[in-house]
Parts: sequence; structure tokens; C-alpha cells
Amino acid sequence: MAIMTLIDAVRMAMDEEMARDPRVFITGEDVGPRGGVFRATLGLHEKYGGERVVDSPLAELSIVAVGMGAALADLRPICEIQFADFIHPAFNQIISEVSRMYYRSDGQWLVPMVIRAPYGGGIAGGLYHSQSIEAFFTHAPGLKVVVPSTPYDARGLLKSAVRDPNPVLYLEPKKGYRSIKGEVPEAEYTVPIGPARIAREGGDLSVFAYGMMAHYAVQAAEKVAREDGIDAEVIDLRTLLPVDKDAIVNSVKKTGKALIVHEDTHTMGYAAEVAAVLGDDGFEYLDGPIKRLTGPDVPGVPFSHPMQEYFMPNPDKIAAAIRDLAAY
Repeated sequence: MAIMTLIDAVRMAMDEEMARDPRVFITGEDVGPRGGVFRATLGLHEKYGGERVVDSPLAELSIVAVGMGAALADLRPICEIQFADFIHPAFNQIISEVSRMYYRSDGQWLVPMVIRAPYGGGIAGGLYHSQSIEAFFTHAPGLKVVVPSTPYDARGLLKSAVRDPNPVLYLEPKKGYRSIKGEVPEAEYTVPIGPARIAREGGDLSVFAYGMMAHYAVQAAEKVAREDGIDAEVIDLRTLLPVDKDAIVNSVKKTGKALIVHEDTHTMGYAAEVAAVLGDDGFEYLDGPIKRLTGPDVPGVPFSHPMQEYFMPNPDKIAAAIRDLAAY
């Protein structure tokens, strides 16, 4: 085992997959000699050359379109969107073309591509470098949406995404790139896309989260266990599409209460889908209201540090929400 940061685990997965399969290549803005703005691809250009680590124009539409064409030609592209905020020019390519190709071709055309995008706030990036975009894309059947919260999952899920025969949007919580650390085996492994993870066992209530918020939720659960004797279970959803309905319902069947946390804005955020799953399939197990802790409904994460802190959930806010729900 080695202690590794989230960004190191992402880089390790790409390195391993490029070594394993010569069809795998990376393209995106500044991914070449510079190694990307977050250094996710650092050293890979030198190792694999400019034909497999390809600097792209500043044009997200073309990054995804080129990736799709390469995937249809039996290559395995990893397309990096420098910030998730910039993915919107490629929205039509992802929603209308990439995610639908297998269906519209009656299974004759596979699109084995990964779209990597750092998402979320917490780095004082302001409105155009802090967005959470997952809710838009979890409405696209044919696309898988994955969000790791640990280095172990970051490596294993990305390797699974590269090997998947159809498209995967792989969202990386950039605030946790270097602040989240964890054990990663030296041996080869993958983490399956689909199943959620029980990040912390508990019996009093369930907290559902992903990405940076799953990391914070574990911290909050440990805090309320020490200070209040509340035993919260934390479910790291980690795959948002498809939804692991069984994991959601089974946790609430055990605990009777549900808190859903994400940093995206409140209305129509991903928490609404988790709440709907519980309303449809878990209502009889609920002993309290389904609660959501999210960002507020404002157009973006502010640049100002105090306003950014107001916008984003954190361990203390999650702990307070756990206490409030436990009191029902």
C-alpha cells in the first residue's frame, strides 16, 4: 500500500491504462508538456509522446467530437475538460451524439470514451471555475456519470471507465485533489461502475453524498459520534448514473432517516433523485423527513472567501444537519 493523493491516483490510472492498451490516448487543453493546469497528466507526454498525449485547441466542442470520432474508430480516448465549467460548448455532442450513439445504432456502434472534468468549488475560482454540473448529465441515458471521493476509488473507477465500452463522464472534486489522501494498493485492481460504497457504517441515520461532500460527510459523522453519540451511516454514491437504488433503500431500511448532501445548487439538484428513490421504494422505512443540505440557489460559487464558505457545505454544516435530523 502507498499513501496517495486523489490527483496522483488519477494520474496513476491513466498511466497504467496507456501502458496496458496502446489504443488509449489523452487529449485536452494543456495536457501535453505542461501536464494540465492541475498536473493530472504530468510526465505522460514525455513517457508516451505527442501522438498519445495531445494538446488540443481551446475548443471543448472539438475535444469531445474528436474523442467520439476516435472512439468510433476503436481507439480509447480520455478527453480532459480543463474545468467542468467549460463543458457546456460540448453539451450537444455529449447529450445528442455521444450518449445516444449505441442506442440509435441498435448496438452496432460503441463509443468507448472517458470525459474527465474537475468540478466544484472551494478554490476561490469564482463563477467560471467552481461549477457543479452533474445534474445536467445525469439526465442523459446512455451516459455513465462517476464521481470518486477517495484515491482508491479514483484509480479503480477511472480504470473501469477507460475499459467501459461506452461513454463515461468522470467528475473529479478538484478541491480534494491534494487534500484528500488515502491508501492505494500497488497491485492492479478496478472498482466497478454502478455500486455505491458504505463509507461509514451506522445505525441512527443515513447520509448520502459523493465527491468532496462524501469526504466531508465522513468527517462530520465521526464528529457527531464523538460529541453527541449519534451513529450516522455514510453512503458514498460514487456512481450517479446509473443510480444504485438498492444501496440507497437498504441503508434507510436500517436507519430510518436520510440526509442528502451535495455542493450543487438546491433546486433540481442530484439530491432530488435520491429523495425520489426513497419516496418510491423506501417510504415505508422512513421515520423522519428526507432532508437536503446543498448550496443555495444562486448563479454560482462566489470568489470571495467568506461568501464561498457561505455557499458550500462543510463538515460543520453537515454535522449540524445530522444533529437536526437525529432529533426527529
